[in-house]
Amino acid sequence: MALMHVKYASEAMYGLNISVEVILPQGEVPPRGFRTVWLLHGMSDDETMWTRRTSIERYADEHGVAVVMPAAQLSCYADMAHGYNFYTFITEELPRVMREFFPLSSAREDNYIVGLSMGGEGACKIGLSKPENYSVIGCLSAGAYNHTPIPTDKLDPENPYHKWEFNRYDGLPVEGTPRDCFGNAKKILAEGKPVPRIYHAIGSSDFLLEAAHKTCDFFRSFDGNPFDYHYEEHSGNHTWQFWDDHIRRFLDFVDGKPLTDL
Repeated sequence: MALMHVKYASEAMYGLNISVEVILPQGEVPPRGFRTVWLLHGMSDDETMWTRRTSIERYADEHGVAVVMPAAQLSCYADMAHGYNFYTFITEELPRVMREFFPLSSAREDNYIVGLSMGGEGACKIGLSKPENYSVIGCLSAGAYNHTPIPTDKLDPENPYHKWEFNRYDGLPVEGTPRDCFGNAKKILAEGKPVPRIYHAIGSSDFLLEAAHKTCDFFRSFDGNPFDYHYEEHSGNHTWQFWDDHIRRFLDFVDGKPLTDL
């Protein structure tokens, strides 16, 4: 496997030099290019954290996939109300540019998006709003819940979380946007769009467990499990040990391997 550190000027981000980590299989390139995992980091992390804290390169080698890990700051993978257009960058520009640089497949069935915490919510947001681009979604230690924005007149300028909320959304509505995860899931089925498979895992002591339960209840409400939704709740917390264990299980889920008990 090759590990490459990429920096390039992003048009979607007004010329900002963006950083991307890329793991690429070595050897003969498949006819369509390499299958690709778009791997998103969490709130306090950056593009390097998955390679620093897990064995993702070894797992990618076992499964024969490329892995693309972009920097996304504290964006929640959104086109921010007061900031950069990270959603547009991740969903439109990044795949195009990475496929210009590397032999990556553009086929939907060869592309999978997954992340942890903020990145898990981001993977749900992106995968459910762009189901034509990703065949599998992975959500680790998060939920696909619809975040209700804090009204702008209720934001406290002295509260760091409220400052972050203001920069991301500034009270903008959720319905009909990429943030409308539940609405977009219903839209996929109602409009006959390609239906992504979903792997969802969280630790039983995680502080985001309630959000995960809401997400689980939502997807289990569909008759026949059209999203092939698979939920796992194992002993653990919001930790790299949990994410190292479960990114490997996500890749097994992608390849249709049986998921044995931990």
